[in-house]
Amino acid sequence: MNALEHIGIFAAQTFLILFAIIAVILVIAMVAAKAGHKNEIQVELLHKKYKNFKTLLKAQTLTKNERKELRKKLKEEKKSSENKSRDQEKKIFLIDFEGDVKASAVENLREEVTAILTIATPKDEVVVRVESPGGVVHGYGLAASQLLRIREKQIPLTICVDKVAASGGYLMSCTANKILCAPFAIVGSIGVVAQVPNLHRVLKKHDVDFKEYTAGEYKRTVSLLGEITPKGEEKFKEQLEDTHVLFKNFVHKSRPNLNLNEVATGEYWYGEQAIAKGLVDEIRTSDDYLLDLSQQHQIVKVKYEHHESFSDKLTGIIGKAFKKGSLSILEELETRRFL
Repeated sequence: MNALEHIGIFAAQTFLILFAIIAVILVIAMVAAKAGHKNEIQVELLHKKYKNFKTLLKAQTLTKNERKELRKKLKEEKKSSENKSRDQEKKIFLIDFEGDVKASAVENLREEVTAILTIATPKDEVVVRVESPGGVVHGYGLAASQLLRIREKQIPLTICVDKVAASGGYLMSCTANKILCAPFAIVGSIGVVAQVPNLHRVLKKHDVDFKEYTAGEYKRTVSLLGEITPKGEEKFKEQLEDTHVLFKNFVHKSRPNLNLNEVATGEYWYGEQAIAKGLVDEIRTSDDYLLDLSQQHQIVKVKYEHHESFSDKLTGIIGKAFKKGSLSILEELETRRFL
């Protein structure tokens, strides 16, 4: 038996094993699919959480008689608050946005904003804690649009940046009425970047032909495997510049007093520098801001939870496995522009 026959038998055996594993996984997924998945809005009352902190710590420093008096006082306060209508009080709604390159959290953000808008009024306030280094243009553009829904309802919007809100993260943040920033948080990076690996010379060196057919002069300006022409490269750079102009115009509309020639260079700044340039309004952590608000107002933290069924998770794993074995990931990379 020659080497080619050995290779053929091995490949066939490997394929059969892989097919059997996938078949078993699919059967399990079909059975688990009956469990379905659950999507829901979760609510946490932070003002009560802070009050419990205070009560717990205070109780540890009191004598037995003082603790008895404290319990009595707390009961009276609870009874009084239960009889008091809170319908007319200002409420603070809190959202956490933890962004990645794909702006995956925007799917939760749109549900959270929708939930809040069902009851929030202009006398209330929405606080969004943003943490993001930026990412794809369309993802962070949608995230900014979701926050604009709050502004359009005339509801005050405050953005808190404790660590980083750069590029696409800052695009979101500038929609706010005010931006609070920790002293060493990173903000800014008003710029656009795109990276395109090109393997054309490698293919040419090994006498491999690559042909790509398009309709439309600029359907493909630069390519992963094709030759990058001066004309195509020029058009690609023009598209990047157009995106940068859109970014700058959006920031200027939200914060008209900014000197865009100074801050729209792609650079980032720390909080203390950012406030001097007008990128943020106040140096303050979200913890300090929320703690102060909790003294007088309800703070309602809203979080949308998406619970995938077991079958969905398995399907995702299988899909990713097949995707990694193809060029689809590289094809996506070559067409993306990042804020």
